[in-house]
Amino acid sequence: MKSGNIYMDNCITTAPAPEVLKEMKAYLTDGFWFPASFISTGESTAEAVASFRQAVADSLNASPDELHFTSGGTLANNISIKGVTLSRAVRGRHVICSVVDYPDLLTNAAFLEKIGFEVSYLEPDAQGRVSPQQLKDAIRDDTVLFMTTIVNHVVGTIQPMREYRDVLRAAGHKIHFHADACQAYGKLPLDVKELDVDTLSVSAHKIHGPQGIGALYVKHGTKLEQIIHGVKRIDGLQPGGIGIALMAGFAKAVELTFADLEGGIRHLRGLSDYLLEQLEARIPEIELNGPRGEGRACHNINVSIAYIEGEAVTMMLDLNGITVATGSACASQGLKPSYVLLAMGKNHVQSHGSMKFTLSRYNTREEVDFVVEKLAEITAELRSRSPLYKSTHPEER
Repeated sequence: MKSGNIYMDNCITTAPAPEVLKEMKAYLTDGFWFPASFISTGESTAEAVASFRQAVADSLNASPDELHFTSGGTLANNISIKGVTLSRAVRGRHVICSVVDYPDLLTNAAFLEKIGFEVSYLEPDAQGRVSPQQLKDAIRDDTVLFMTTIVNHVVGTIQPMREYRDVLRAAGHKIHFHADACQAYGKLPLDVKELDVDTLSVSAHKIHGPQGIGALYVKHGTKLEQIIHGVKRIDGLQPGGIGIALMAGFAKAVELTFADLEGGIRHLRGLSDYLLEQLEARIPEIELNGPRGEGRACHNINVSIAYIEGEAVTMMLDLNGITVATGSACASQGLKPSYVLLAMGKNHVQSHGSMKFTLSRYNTREEVDFVVEKLAEITAELRSRSPLYKSTHPEER
C-alpha cells in the first residue's frame, strides 16, 4: 500500500460521511430558514427540525421533547453541569467526578470550586476504571451532582454506568446523574431510561456528522437553571441560532450509524483487535494502556512504546500520510504527559511514549497493515538513536 492520507485520530473528530454532506447541502441553499408559525418557509423548517430531533432522541431511547440541540458536546455539558448546580445550590454544594474525566467535566468542576462548591475527585484503578464503591463512599447529605465520562477519551475504558445508577438510587436523596457520552455515542448501545441518567451529552462530529452540533438529553421533570440568555430560535436551553443544516447532517449521521449499530461495533472491535495483535507481534516492548476486550470502547487502542517519544513518532507518521494521536488529545498540544495515564499509575516516560489509535468505519485492514509497518520501522530507527535503549540492549549494538 502506498503512503496516503490514513486517519486514525477519530477520537477527536471524524470525517463527515458523504451522505451527511449531501443532506446538509439543501439546508444551506433553499431550506436555510429558521422555524416559524403561519408562514410556509418557517413551518416547513419546524417540521424538519422536529424530524431531526426525533431521530437523535430515538437513538437514545428518549422522547423528542427531552432532546435539546446545542452547538456541540462541550456546550451541552456546560448547560447541564452549571444548570443543575445553580438550580440546586440551596440544597447542597457538593459534587462528585473523577480525575480521569473529560476536560469539559474537570474544568466545570474547577469553576464550581471557585464559586464555593466542594468537589470530590474519584481515582481510577490501573485500567482507568472508577469503582462504584468509591462513588458510594464519596456521597454526602449535601451531594447534588455526580458526573462521569462513559468512555474515557484517552484509553477507551468503559465506566460501570449501571452500577453507578444503582449506587445513586440507593443514596437516600436525589443526586443528579450527568453523563458525557460523546466518546460512547455510536460505539456502544445507550439507553437513557435503562441508565437512568438525568442528563446526557452527545456530539455529531464523533459519528461522521458535522462539527458544531450536539445534543443534550434532559430527563422529564429535571430543572436546569438558564445559563444562556437570548431570543429562542430553536431551543430554550440554547437561545439564538443553531444551524439547520448542521441538525440535518446530525440526523443523517445518526441514521447511518444506528441503521446497524451492532454491525458497526463488530467491525470496529475486529479492526482494533487486529491492530493490537499486529502491534504486539511487530514491535517489542509495547504495552497496552487500559483494559483488553469488552472493557474498552470498540474503536480505541492506546499503547506505550518503550524508549521513544510519542511526539516524535506522531510527526514521523505524519510524514508518511498517517494521522494518529499521542497521549491525551487535550494535553498533547502542550506536550504534557497525559493526566489520565498518570492517574492510572503510568510514569512520565510511559505517558510520553504513548500512542492512541482511534478507528472509524472508513478504516481498513490494509491501512492497519501499512500503519503498523511504518510504526515498526520508525520505532526501530528511533531506538537505534537512543543511548538508553543501547545501554539496556547491548546485544543489539
